[in-house]
Parts: sequence; structure tokens; C-alpha cells
Amino acid sequence: MNKNDLNPHASPQAAYGARLRSAREVRGWTQEDLAARMDYSSVHVSAVENARKPPTLRFSRSIDRALGLVGTADAFERQYREIKHGSLLEGFPEYVSFEGRAVEIRLYEVGVIPGLLQTPEYAATLEADAVRREAITPEQAKERVELVSRRQDTLARTPSPLIHAVLDESCVRRPMGDHTVMDAQFDRLLKFAEMPNTVLQVAPFAMGARRPFSLPVTVLTMTDRSIMSYAESAQRGHLERDNASVVPILTAYHQLQAEALSQTASVAMIEQLRKGTL
Repeated sequence: MNKNDLNPHASPQAAYGARLRSAREVRGWTQEDLAARMDYSSVHVSAVENARKPPTLRFSRSIDRALGLVGTADAFERQYREIKHGSLLEGFPEYVSFEGRAVEIRLYEVGVIPGLLQTPEYAATLEADAVRREAITPEQAKERVELVSRRQDTLARTPSPLIHAVLDESCVRRPMGDHTVMDAQFDRLLKFAEMPNTVLQVAPFAMGARRPFSLPVTVLTMTDRSIMSYAESAQRGHLERDNASVVPILTAYHQLQAEALSQTASVAMIEQLRKGTL
């Protein structure tokens, strides 16, 4: 596979390789230059860039040291760990890589609090049930909880992304763990609503047929104002980049927001649920 053949959308590994090549070339480095800084061979660097060889944790950390990205939101180690999560739905690691660079995030969730708003305890309780059902291993559960934390860290950047979150009423009605877990989760939602770059709304059951979505959906706006949507089935996730397909989803999302409770009413509902008065 040569440079012209590499499609960064072909796989997470291809996206990793394309990003590595771009980071190298913007610095004016050859593969030999980068290899020398990483203590790897240029053949190895070429193989990763062209997705012939998968990246490793050691390789990713070496890139970050060479490029000065250690501990940053753009670290290659972070991208490697996203690729590594084999327990995640196909397509989700690719979505996460875009989520971390989006300037606007619009999400709608059903049944559970979305990952970007979860407390560690809520996330751990959710994954513990998946382990109980033998859907994933304890190791995979730990990785998933860690990923939730890393996704939230990525969004704590400057400038902050604008985040619109519409939660189906089932998200806040469904108990997860004991009351201490839910109390902390409700508190997290209320603090999220107070942030200057967020909008939190609840879509009440009373919306009935006026609800435009029956499944969770996310719409991302990137720095160049391009938009993409992400949705999941039971088997895989799908990232849609075609504007003709995404614009109707964005339109439906605006309709959802118009029909949902206002942030003030949504916060009042969450406060009543936390107090047990609703």
C-alpha cells in the first residue's frame, strides 16, 4: 500500500496511520527522521503509516515523546487505546476520535445516562451488569469505564465544545446501583446544566409520537463546520459523513429540542427525582 492508496476512513488503524503521516509531514520530517527520534526503524514507521502493522502502546508513547504530545488530548497513546477497545461496538473508536475534536456535540440518549455525563460510579455499575451477563470480561469493563473518563477529559479543553444533551425521561427514571450512585449522578447532571457551554433537556414520556428519534443519536460539528452523525444498532455503530444524510437528522434534533422540556424544567425534574418527590 503506498501513500496514495491509504484511506483514513477504511479502519481505525488507517486513521491512525494517516494522522501519523500528517503529523510527520507538517514538521518536514522523513520517515527516517521520525524513526531516529523514536528509536524504531523507518520500515516499521512506514508499515504503521500504511496500516500494514498495527500500532502498539510502546510505539504510540514513542511518537508522543518525539512529537511533544505526551499527556495531551492529541496524544497518539489516547488514539491507540481507543483502537484497542475490542469490546466496543465496531465504529465507536472512530467516532470517539472525532468527538474529541468537535466544536459542537448534540446528543440524544435513551435508557441510560450518556457516557459524557456519567459519573465513574454510574459507569462502573453499568459495566458490572454487562459482566454479570457475561457480555464482557471484567478487564473489558475496566477499559470501558476508563474510556468514559478519558472522553470527558478530552472535552475539558479550551475553547470548550458546545454540548447539547437531550435525555429521554427513561434515562433519569431508570435506577442504576444504590441511591448513593444515583444521588451522585443526579448531582453530576445538575452541575453539567450549570456549565456555560452546555444545554441539558429532558424529553418527557408525554411527548409520545412527537419524539423524532426512537434510538440514541449524536451529531458532531467539526472546526470546519462539517457535520457528521453517529448512531448504533445492536451489532455496530455507524458514522455518517454525507451532508445529505446528516442534515435531516440535525433538523429532527432541533425539533426534538423544541418539544423537550426547557433546561429550567428539566433541572426541576431532576431535583425532584433526587429528592424522591416525583
